[in-house]
Amino acid sequence: MKKAVFPGSFDPITLGHYDIIKRAIKLFDEVIVAIGVNADKKYMFTLEERMRFIEESFAGEPKVKVVSYEGLTVDFCQKNNVDFILRGLRNPADFEFEKAIAHTNRDLAPIETVFLLTAANTSYISSSIVRDVIRNHGDYTKLVPISVRVK
Repeated sequence: MKKAVFPGSFDPITLGHYDIIKRAIKLFDEVIVAIGVNADKKYMFTLEERMRFIEESFAGEPKVKVVSYEGLTVDFCQKNNVDFILRGLRNPADFEFEKAIAHTNRDLAPIETVFLLTAANTSYISSSIVRDVIRNHGDYTKLVPISVRVK
């Protein structure tokens, strides 16, 4: 069984994340959306809200599993018998950042990183932009799945 972990904070999930997960379902038998927990980071949405947003977005899709984890992503992968880490790339800066992480992860464990380019119509969206729009009472509904819009 080919399993991939799509790690992130998903604070909140965006249409870019959604697109990557939908496309990954065609490539893998299981896509584990793994929400990393960092006690030092301040989140806009609780872990429970973030998990619910993703679960509701993929309700009825048995290939998508939503979990939370602490520590290194490669350790999570090894504990859960996962051989692939899935990452989305929006731009060249993302690639350079993610390339360094992928090389480090491969040094730490026999885990391959698979990169998917975001769709052109979602490549400008990031969770930090969505949070800024929400904080400033802007219309964020075009940037996130329906499950986040009801917030």
